[in-house]
Amino acid sequence: MCLLRFAFLVFASALISNIYAETYKVHSPDDSVQISVEIDKDIQWSVKAEGKQILLPSKILLNSSRGVLGSEPDLISQNKRSISRTLKPAVREKRREIKDNFQEITLNFRQGWSLVFRAYEDGAAYRFKTDFDGEQIIKSETAEFNFPKDHKLYFPEEKSMITHQEREYLHTSLSKIDSDRFCSIPALIAPDNSPKVVLTESDLRDYPGFYLQGSGAKSFEAVFPKFVLDSHINPAGKGDRVPVIDKRADYIAKTGGTRAFPWRVVGIAKEDEDLIDSQLVWKLASPCELEDTSWIKPGKVAWDWYNANNIFGVDFDAGVNTKTYKYFIDFASEHGLDYIILDEGWYVLKDLTAPAEDMNLPELFSYAEKKDVGIILWMTWHTLNQQFEEVMPMFEKWGAEGLKVDFMQRDDQWMVNFYEKVAKDAAERHMLVDFHGSYKPAGLRRAYPNVITREGVRGGEQNKWSERANPEHNITLPFTRMYAGPVDYTPGAMVNAQKENFAERFERPMSLGTRCHQLAMYVIFESPLQMLCDSPSLYKQEPECMEFLSAVPTVWDETEVLDAKVAEYALTARKSGEEWYLGAMTDWSERQLEADLSFLGKGSYTAHIWKDGANAERYASDFAYIKKEVTRKDTLKINLAPGGGFAARFILR
Repeated sequence: MCLLRFAFLVFASALISNIYAETYKVHSPDDSVQISVEIDKDIQWSVKAEGKQILLPSKILLNSSRGVLGSEPDLISQNKRSISRTLKPAVREKRREIKDNFQEITLNFRQGWSLVFRAYEDGAAYRFKTDFDGEQIIKSETAEFNFPKDHKLYFPEEKSMITHQEREYLHTSLSKIDSDRFCSIPALIAPDNSPKVVLTESDLRDYPGFYLQGSGAKSFEAVFPKFVLDSHINPAGKGDRVPVIDKRADYIAKTGGTRAFPWRVVGIAKEDEDLIDSQLVWKLASPCELEDTSWIKPGKVAWDWYNANNIFGVDFDAGVNTKTYKYFIDFASEHGLDYIILDEGWYVLKDLTAPAEDMNLPELFSYAEKKDVGIILWMTWHTLNQQFEEVMPMFEKWGAEGLKVDFMQRDDQWMVNFYEKVAKDAAERHMLVDFHGSYKPAGLRRAYPNVITREGVRGGEQNKWSERANPEHNITLPFTRMYAGPVDYTPGAMVNAQKENFAERFERPMSLGTRCHQLAMYVIFESPLQMLCDSPSLYKQEPECMEFLSAVPTVWDETEVLDAKVAEYALTARKSGEEWYLGAMTDWSERQLEADLSFLGKGSYTAHIWKDGANAERYASDFAYIKKEVTRKDTLKINLAPGGGFAARFILR
């Protein structure tokens, strides 16, 4: 009888609690995405798309020194607004104009804080806002993501929070990720018969990035790197780059009392193509903070490190020296490339004020200026940080047009703030920034559009020492990592191999997949600063490929994803000015695709086509270059070899 009475009381208590819980809703302008927020003893949110449950009730909580925000909440008011506007990015990625349509609800609580929820047609997001005097310490944050079923998962697993986030996307399922496993973001959840879901964040500023920890069930919970109190650089190896954390605090951030926190983003893709097309992360980020952005110049850059400065057919010793970089500058000038990079070796490591013995920097900068080619300087973050006040004005005086900052491998609060410090100072000096050894994009590029690209991706350089940058991996990236923002993958390899004849060669590398797989990356992968990774001497032997590489833009006026399937293939058309470009990539499977050319304008176009050659299945560098006349009424049949690709340029006649 006592047990029966106890069970009744528990049931009655739960029933009363449910009765008194209040639910607040907001939906996307087209009503396809609905957010429900339930406020009781705690706060939970859930998301539906197309009438299907995407996210089950998931707990939200911020444990601040000013109170546990989300526990026993006392709602005092709510505000709703509906926004429909067109935004024009300072640096185009997918398109010249971005539609920003959403509905938003802000829930205001008595303790001096708020929760903001936004519903877009392609996603849902929330963020905390606080209005406290002075500072606050964030001890922890709870962000759950509970799913209705054991869905398929693309999981960039990490072993440590000291990471460059250059991960393979494991093809697994939610239930296989135990609580001792975690990943960086974005991560992709891929139900069979429901919209796909991307978990990531935006507007990450003065706060640590988050990771996703499994539960062994159907859930993730955000986990964060603790605030760093003491660290040093690992003396092993070159001793100027790899961070070691000696001591962390018992909190994740020390920050202002009045602020908006990063957005927790649930991206929703009703079709696989929508994953490539979404700009949700950019839209959620803080608006541009630069008054003048006219000086920011996207473009292509000749890179030295992948090819180990292996130029040939010259009358001087190739290497890290003035004559070699003049050769790079001549190559860039001849083919309309905007920049060259001086990568590792141009300075005596650990001292950015000391150029290498064979590097005459005044002569190089003067020569590059005459050739209208900009120079971007590589450096390790630690040395830059140590010499920051000294070297930033020095780089400006030299005439450097950009910085490639490398090996951060952290996204705790201090390091996130270091990124912004570099971005802001570089912008004041009209310099671009390319972050390598970095975490994923999380909105900084909108506030500081001189942050023109970043790594945080397992890119083409991996071919120097592994088989992990292969076509299956490559075609996963547009649906996963690229969702967060530009990818400095570093394409353009001119030595290509199929599986059976690939070899790891650090100083004379080859890529996995076909030559046209590499060319297609310039259309499929987004990076306003796009590298040509291979040796100028090799490019000089490939005039037909250079016809494409010299012409292909790095920013776009329009994008249309014609056909795509996650981790299998993509077919994308992009417009720049009056010209259109078309790119297709596949995994290791041979495929036949069709491209409806109705995206073209009126009139007749000359299609310049680079396609897998008849023998590309066995000799990956084999390709065919053809020209044909087409109109918007035509359809192109595209045959892709295993690991293959296709690229086309359409010029209005």
